[in-house]
Amino acid sequence: MRRILCIVLFFTATASFSQSDALAKNYFEQGEFEKSLRIYEKLNKENPYRLDYFMGVVQSNQQLENFTEAEQLIKEKLGSGRNFPQLFVELGHNYTLQNKTELATLSYNKAIEIIDENPNFSYIIGNTFQKYSLLDEAVTAYEKAMALSDKLDFNMQLAQIYGEQGKLEKMFDSYLGLVEKNNSYKGNAQRYFSLYTTEDPNNEANLLLKKILLQRLQQNPDVLYNQLLSWLFIQQKEYKKAFTQEKAIYKRLGDNLSGITNLAYIAIADEDYEAGREIVNYIIENSFTPQSKLQGNQILMKMEVKTATAEQYPEVANKFKNLLDEFGRNRETYSLQVDYNQFLAFQANNKELAIENLKSLAKQNLTPYQEAHVKMALADILVFDEKFNEALIYYSQIQKKVQNDVLAQEARFKVARTSYFKGDFEWAQVQLDVLKKSTSQLIANDAMELSLLIRDNSLEDSTQTALKKYARADLLAFQDRNTEAIAVLDDILTNHKGEKIEDEALYKQGLVYEKLHEYTKAESNYLKITEFYSDDILADNAHYRLAQIYEEKLNQPQKAKAQYEAIIFNYADSIYFVEARKKYRSLRGDAIN
Repeated sequence: MRRILCIVLFFTATASFSQSDALAKNYFEQGEFEKSLRIYEKLNKENPYRLDYFMGVVQSNQQLENFTEAEQLIKEKLGSGRNFPQLFVELGHNYTLQNKTELATLSYNKAIEIIDENPNFSYIIGNTFQKYSLLDEAVTAYEKAMALSDKLDFNMQLAQIYGEQGKLEKMFDSYLGLVEKNNSYKGNAQRYFSLYTTEDPNNEANLLLKKILLQRLQQNPDVLYNQLLSWLFIQQKEYKKAFTQEKAIYKRLGDNLSGITNLAYIAIADEDYEAGREIVNYIIENSFTPQSKLQGNQILMKMEVKTATAEQYPEVANKFKNLLDEFGRNRETYSLQVDYNQFLAFQANNKELAIENLKSLAKQNLTPYQEAHVKMALADILVFDEKFNEALIYYSQIQKKVQNDVLAQEARFKVARTSYFKGDFEWAQVQLDVLKKSTSQLIANDAMELSLLIRDNSLEDSTQTALKKYARADLLAFQDRNTEAIAVLDDILTNHKGEKIEDEALYKQGLVYEKLHEYTKAESNYLKITEFYSDDILADNAHYRLAQIYEEKLNQPQKAKAQYEAIIFNYADSIYFVEARKKYRSLRGDAIN
């Protein structure tokens, strides 16, 4: 019984200390330093070995400008016989607050001298210097410790400090030193490098990093440097240079073509088709297995589809057929067959053949995932052909076939979107309410966006007339019947002016104008949204689209900068905030990204 009582008392006392600590911190943060001082003094008296409570007393006194009291407390603690070498830094900081520079320097030097006696104190001393932005002193502490003991490694701390000091060469060297010792640091190093490098190959940090990597590669031909050079060239969108590095890696390791394949996808996604074709042809030529050769040809065909003109469609179709003749029409080539039939439906205007082919493919001996993937493509084409009810059957089958896969959530979203196209907004809303909790953030965001569109435009108009027109325009845009989509949206903007749906119609029409490369018309639509609907949900989208048009299509960087700036200062919770800040700094010409 006595033991139980002791345990209860222990936990009660612990809870009491935690509450008092939290209260003291709150008073301190609110600027009520006399109150925080009283609580910290009590906590420090009851827990004399808790340095955080002691520093609470010191810092509260400093805020109250009781510097003599703070100095006396620190000196007493230093003379207590316990090892708190970082308190020499705290003492120096107390002198700095009083502009007693010489005394502060003496205290800082004393802290550094202690490292000579025991290098193991270097971390706490260096970290305390960093706390007060005493970067030169922190560097001295860390470098001295590493010189005294080869067991200590402060390259990570030093690299961060060198970056803050603008000593880029030292920063890069420190990070590379870390990666050389432990390759698992490579991802972290690349993340830090990206804070300083930009897309511009002539940026100071880019040039310096390239020089250091090339020098190290000459001195020690380790594939690590090829990998980092490839990464740098990819950031600079110099895919052919990255390809040179990836080939060197492949020749050294020779295990697989995954690095080169990933590069091909990146180049193609960035629409550098010249580099993409060169890389993919290399993959095909060096493939040891039918699977990797097939993968290379499939990537090549994606580029063919993307870049072909209508006159070239028969030639593209023949290339697909030749590949399927070579590799067979079976489960191993199901993905290539899906690509072929999507081309037939969406580009070559042969929906009937595509539907027939995919129905036949879905009946083959496929894995559940393969079957779901085929049926997804089939259902999409059926929606494109306005065979909504049949499409809904296939989407429902996918949900049952791969219940725990993100593909099932995508199918549910497409059920909602198809119902929306049909004008069945109530059933669409039921599906969307479920998807708002989707594990896929992208699907959850899309579901939220469509749900808000339906809900907001059903409140004022019970007949949902404008919403039905908008859904029709949305479908026409999906079908690439862009001129018809614009006409329906014009009808909404004329006959439903002032209604809730007006900004949605302006935005959708702007996107369609962009598809048609009519950027001045798109600009006009987006400007109306930023002027008349600045507080609505699409305002940040409009600013971002304007910035993209000005920067990439109309060559008006100053106007682009103004739009990115509007997002930064007015829409801090926007999904475009991080990218807008990055683009803004780049256009402003910041040396550090």
